[in-house]
Amino acid sequence: MLDLMTDEILTRALREDIGTGDITTMSTVEPERRIMGRFVAKEEGILCGTQIAARVFALLDPEVQTRFTVREGERVEKGQVIGTVEGNARSILSGERVALNFLQHLSGIATKTRSLVEQVKGTKAKIADTRKTTPGLRTLEKYAVRIGGGRNHRFHLADGLMIKDNHIKASGGITQAVEAARAAAPHTLKIEVEVESFSQLREALAAGADIIMLDNMSLEDMKKAVEIVGGRATTEASGNMGDKDLAQVAATGVDVISVGALTHSVKAMDISLKF
Repeated sequence: MLDLMTDEILTRALREDIGTGDITTMSTVEPERRIMGRFVAKEEGILCGTQIAARVFALLDPEVQTRFTVREGERVEKGQVIGTVEGNARSILSGERVALNFLQHLSGIATKTRSLVEQVKGTKAKIADTRKTTPGLRTLEKYAVRIGGGRNHRFHLADGLMIKDNHIKASGGITQAVEAARAAAPHTLKIEVEVESFSQLREALAAGADIIMLDNMSLEDMKKAVEIVGGRATTEASGNMGDKDLAQVAATGVDVISVGALTHSVKAMDISLKF
């Protein structure tokens, strides 16, 4: 999980939060003061981001020791001590907010993902994220989705061919778009087409689409669409899925359910650091 890109993200976050200096800490805490703090879960959830939180403190002060007693992806209970941080008090105080922001945000995503994965348990449907992520934080947020038991959709525009409604209009139609994509793309990339009607669905199948995205269809229409596809392509349900009963969506027989709400509007998990 930790790489140069992650360090860039964390360094920017620290620079944003500390600015030219943590004047409160610098003026109230002695330079050599050491302290130990405990991370406490204030609510039940799935823990994610422990490596990130530890790295925040390490970037500020390599001598700060951060230890978590709960592994990534494990459920924690309200009031549970999930880890400790020990070292120079100034370093810990200056990094506290950034470390908690990442830990809370990523745990919130993992928790939400796990709840949706559990809704479709026992079906073939897989829960996937989208590109509706916080700008600059996509790699971390998609990591949290995996920790929660979900799947990753495209990481970026070069990661796959997805022909959506505006591409269809701009290219002159589904058939034209798929044929052009097939001619230009390497054989290793699959072609996904977003459809909103049965006529579009049949055209996408005839054109040879590998994945069919069923956009904002009713449960009845999704079930019929899956029957029409008949296993000739992967089916993906999309469109405000975060507001729907995903057990019912999965029961239509779709292969994937993509949920933008996993990342674009998730509630952070409440975690505190107590000295």
